[in-house]
Amino acid sequence: MSINDVNGTGNNSEVVLTPFHKSLVQQIRAQDSYGFYRTWTDELILKPYIVTKKKKREISVEGEIDPATISRINAFFRAVAASIEKETGLISNVVVELGHEGFGWALIFSGRLLLTVKTLRDAHRFGFDSFEKLDEEGAKFVEKGIDLAKRFPEVGNL
Repeated sequence: MSINDVNGTGNNSEVVLTPFHKSLVQQIRAQDSYGFYRTWTDELILKPYIVTKKKKREISVEGEIDPATISRINAFFRAVAASIEKETGLISNVVVELGHEGFGWALIFSGRLLLTVKTLRDAHRFGFDSFEKLDEEGAKFVEKGIDLAKRFPEVGNL
């Protein structure tokens, strides 16, 4: 991977894409109707999700949430839903509700079954310390959703 300083996180380490990373890249590319990311590597597309603690402190929580940040939040939870759907076969939907002050929630559901719930605070600063943390958080949501879908399939199929 080449050095990239998006969000002040440039480094020379090689990134190994996990299944969740690949799902997230797929969601981002699917929403790219103008082909903006066509020539970007997967690692470069994921780079905006890596926000160091130092960088988070620099991001103001006053004012409206940046549209790019809202898109990243939506893509993250769509990737979780797609991963659950792939594993369980249940059609999963995502609802993200954010107030202008940066508080809100994200829900992933299938039928009448609520698979994942995440309360969002300081959405202006949405991001993860590393690619590993990004995968860990995404995989955690996916595992919980799959567990619920398998435990209550009759509710998820309604």
